[in-house]
Formats: sequence, C-alpha cells, structure tokens
Amino acid sequence: MATGTIASEKAPGNSASAPKLTFEELRAALRQVGEERYHHKHPFHLLMHEGKLSRGQLRAWALNRYYYQSIIPMKDAIILSRATDSSFRRVWRKRIVDHDGDEHREGGILRWIKLAEATGLDRERVMSVREVLPATRFIGNEYLNLVRTRPFLECVASSLTELFSRDLITLRMENLRQHYPWLASGLDYFEARLTEAPEDAAFALQYVFDHAATRLEQESAIQALPDKCDILWAQLDALYFAYVEPGWPPPGAFRIEAGAKHGEGNRG
Repeated sequence: MATGTIASEKAPGNSASAPKLTFEELRAALRQVGEERYHHKHPFHLLMHEGKLSRGQLRAWALNRYYYQSIIPMKDAIILSRATDSSFRRVWRKRIVDHDGDEHREGGILRWIKLAEATGLDRERVMSVREVLPATRFIGNEYLNLVRTRPFLECVASSLTELFSRDLITLRMENLRQHYPWLASGLDYFEARLTEAPEDAAFALQYVFDHAATRLEQESAIQALPDKCDILWAQLDALYFAYVEPGWPPPGAFRIEAGAKHGEGNRG
C-alpha cells in the first residue's frame, strides 16, 4: 500500500493506535499514491504523449472518455446529496457548475465535446454514448457506486487525484500541441482544469485532514485514492485492448475507419 512507509515509521503493524499523520505527511502519502498508481504511466497515455496514436485511436479515446466526463457532475451530485454540512455543500456545488456550466459560462462537458469534435467526431455521435466500450460504461458506473456506498470521507478523498492531475494536464497539452497540431482548437478543457483542479484539490485535502478523526480514518481515506486510480487505469486498459493491441472492439462499440487507423499518424 502506498502509505506503508509512513505507517511503519509511526507504529509498525498497528495503524489503529498510531498517531495521526500531520497535514504534510498526509499530503505526501497521497502524492505517493499518485506517483505509483496514477494513469500517467499507462501505455495508452505513453503512446499519446509520444505522438504514436493515430487519429482514429484519439477519436476512440475522446468518445469513451466523454462518458466518464458526463458522469462527473452526477458523481459530485451524489456526494452533495450525502453532505450534512451546508458550508461543504456551498463549496462542493461549484464542481457541478464547472462541468455542467451555467447561464454565464460553458462547462467542462461542452469543452470535452469540442475536443472530440476536433478529432473529427460528430457531436451527436459522441453525446449519444451508444458506441462507448462496455468496459467504459461499467467502470464509469462503478465510480458512481463508489460514492454511493463508501463512507463519506472516502468519497471526498477519491477526488484527490486532482492533487497530481495538473502535472499530467500540462504534459498532455504540450504533447498534443506538438504531435497533433490539428487538436489545438479543442484544448480548452485542459486549460480550464489547470485552475479548477488545484482549487478543488486544496479544499478536499483540507477537508479530509480536518475530518479524519483517527489514523485509521486517514488510512481509509488514503486507500480511496488507489481505488480511484484503478478506475482510471481500467478505462485505459479497455481502450488499449480494443484499439491498440490486440485491437478487438466488441460489437456495437466505436470502430476506427480505414483512413484513420494506425499508420495515418498524427498528420492532419
């Protein structure tokens, strides 16, 4: 487990009686999970960042990732519905607006659709989610189940992949612009997350620190993060299997057209 080093230093083999982690120790333990388990190391992302995905593979990624993006405000609404503290609800509801938008600004879901359109996909095709992989649908729904069923503090902690998402977003934007210049018009989603994600992470981290009453509750909150990382990793496993190797999309799922298969490369 990612927290093993800190736990053993404090009280070997007995987290229940160990003193609570300090704020900095808690943050370090969470960031260690990110270093070891976040999906920045997944082979699909490595291919993307090296410019080795075809336009068709990027379309498959954008279409399937849209399903995950579309459930994020649902996930946050579930957390909101479970919150008994009005001060928490006032802050957390910002996340829903960030993704759904409002009368004053567009949200992350619309920005993601624009990214999908930049790959050459039709908006209605993306929003229908008819062609998402069965695994994409199952894994996304499992995230909703997590926030419905796990202790509230763990649900909040599961969002803390945002502690290290900024680094991946920065790297991704640089590499997408370099290797896939025809995607430049669709990168507004990532631009917005450079600001939104750190703000959200700061609040969630402070909340977990303030409300985990014992070391054991801290450890449980930390464990929610590898569980979330597993969800993100599994989504990419499904994409890799269907569209990279061996390249077996199931019946009804998005299929890469002949002109957009590997070999077309990153050319516009």
